[in-house]
Amino acid sequence: METKKRGDLLINGFGSSNGGTFNTITINGKGTVNGDVDCMVFDCNGSGTINGNVAADTAKVNGHGKIIGNFGGQSLTIDGTAGIIGNLIVEKLKVSGKANVSGKIKSDDIKIKGRLTVGEDCESETFRAESQFTIGGLLNADLIDITIFADCKAKEIGGQTILIKQKNSLLGFFKPFVRTQLETECIEGDKIEIESTKAGIVRGNQVVIGPDCEIEVVEYSGEFTMDDHSIVKDIRKV
Repeated sequence: METKKRGDLLINGFGSSNGGTFNTITINGKGTVNGDVDCMVFDCNGSGTINGNVAADTAKVNGHGKIIGNFGGQSLTIDGTAGIIGNLIVEKLKVSGKANVSGKIKSDDIKIKGRLTVGEDCESETFRAESQFTIGGLLNADLIDITIFADCKAKEIGGQTILIKQKNSLLGFFKPFVRTQLETECIEGDKIEIESTKAGIVRGNQVVIGPDCEIEVVEYSGEFTMDDHSIVKDIRKV
């Protein structure tokens, strides 16, 4: 009943509008919305700026979107470029383009195949990435599955199962010249399998250190294996 009372906001070409409650917000040209918005569907195909917070059930950014505030909703898909000057709280997040979140991210399911930058913590039930990312705080998820396509950074990484692997190169003879790494201060989890990782400390129950790792300290309580092409300065059974 409530959605029938909502109107739609459509911006084609150059235009601006005040915030409010809408059914659908569509920006196809260059549009600016001043104030908080609450909508069922948010669709940005052109260049859109929201000077306020956004609450949307379903949101998609195909062009260039900027939110000067927080974003909250059920799902956000970014195929273009999106900047959020605040926090992002969403049930499902998919990034195939480029996303920059100044604050924190909290989600149930995160899939990254583009480029992600987070200023603070990134928290999720599942975090799957085949991409490049920089996380200024803690990356925390029950399942973390990362395939490194370019240099990745996170201050700390924590979870139940943590899998970090290097992208398989079709040009194998170029691999020594294009090696990429994930860099972090600390990795802590139950099951840890990593490669191409530089870390201060790795702490877990089952720990597998694959090739091309540089680790200061490994602490494990269950099982530990290490590739000959990795360096671990201190190994401790706890």
